[in-house]
Amino acid sequence: MQITKRNVELRVDDSLMRVYLAAPSSPGVYPGIIFYSDIYQLGGAMIRLANYLAGYGYVVAAPEIFHRTEPVGLVIEPDDIGRMRGNDNARRTAIAHYDADCRAVIEFLKAEGSVSPGKIGTLGFCIGGHLAFRAAFESEIKAAACCYPTGIPSGKLGKGIADTIKRVSEIKGEMLMVFGTLDPHIPDSDRQTLIKALENAGIPHEVFLYEAEHTFMRDDGYRYDSAATTSAWSEIIAFFERMFAV
Repeated sequence: MQITKRNVELRVDDSLMRVYLAAPSSPGVYPGIIFYSDIYQLGGAMIRLANYLAGYGYVVAAPEIFHRTEPVGLVIEPDDIGRMRGNDNARRTAIAHYDADCRAVIEFLKAEGSVSPGKIGTLGFCIGGHLAFRAAFESEIKAAACCYPTGIPSGKLGKGIADTIKRVSEIKGEMLMVFGTLDPHIPDSDRQTLIKALENAGIPHEVFLYEAEHTFMRDDGYRYDSAATTSAWSEIIAFFERMFAV
């Protein structure tokens, strides 16, 4: 399916938040997906992931997660200096601000004529996986796919300690979790804590493990694993297709 690409401007707490929007080019209505990047924001690797999903029939809205601390359009290089910069941006962003950004994108999708009413989900990677998990606390989110989400058991997300792990029971939809078993940022103990929290809260969920490292779905990094990425995408696409079938 061919797609269109554009940028839209949202204002959140008087801060300009650029949202990259990829959507099917054919007229119609489609499910909407809030797409959360990793700490490097919307560089080529993340844009390609957003475009890929849009091609399956989704209106994909990808906000710049550090719009309060970086100029609009800023892409952080995925190197050592970029990692420091991205992590510093994360530390300086209030958790309430991440949540406010989520609400703004949800309201945008609800008002977008090409988005099917009542069909909104989310997908995120790394810190974006954590943000997608938190987005699932919002009643409109029917499906959340979280790829190697960092910091959920520890509360590491932004300024202060995130209460994410304590709020699992607030999730109304279904969850899909993707992990790399060689990922030092999400050790097995953290994975088990997260899975147990979902089980205890009775949240419908699927978990997929790959013998891969952190950020294995970024096609511009040395940890990229094409086989694991293809398999993960097949599960993500099947998950969203099932959740938005009716």
